[in-house]
Amino acid sequence: MSSPLEILRWQFDLTWRLAGYHIPVLTDEACLWEPAAGSWTVRRGADGVWRPDWSDTEPDPAPPVTIGWLTWQIIWWWSGARAALRGEKPAARENVVWPGSADAVKRALDALAKDWSEILSRLSESDLEKPVAYPWDQPRALWHTLAWANAELMKNVAELGALRHLYEARRPRA
Repeated sequence: MSSPLEILRWQFDLTWRLAGYHIPVLTDEACLWEPAAGSWTVRRGADGVWRPDWSDTEPDPAPPVTIGWLTWQIIWWWSGARAALRGEKPAARENVVWPGSADAVKRALDALAKDWSEILSRLSESDLEKPVAYPWDQPRALWHTLAWANAELMKNVAELGALRHLYEARRPRA
């Protein structure tokens, strides 16, 4: 029987392999394509920095998003989780920016995946009960954060894949 930590590692590895179908083929055009009017995206400011659309109040219904916005969100929460697991303070949302291109996104996500895999490889079963507050206000056992991260990544990879398929489907096929 697999241990809880082995299952969490397996879930992450599986999800990251699924991401490998979509992330390597991203283009700048695909990242910035808006699937519908009112889509949240990333926008380049006068200072050259790409920032996401955002509302402190959750819109209802939630707006459609671009691949660029979705990849920013992954970078935001995953870098925050990584920082928390390292005992560091996660960066404020306002300080996490989109890298500016599909190639930079690929590098950022690959680096996060490599770091995350290394963090998971160093954990022991007894570490799973250590308190971590991320992404919650109150600490919970580390396994909560790891399971949440796996679920969040799986959800985001599925969303990214669906958006990429829609983007590809709009182009005429030969």
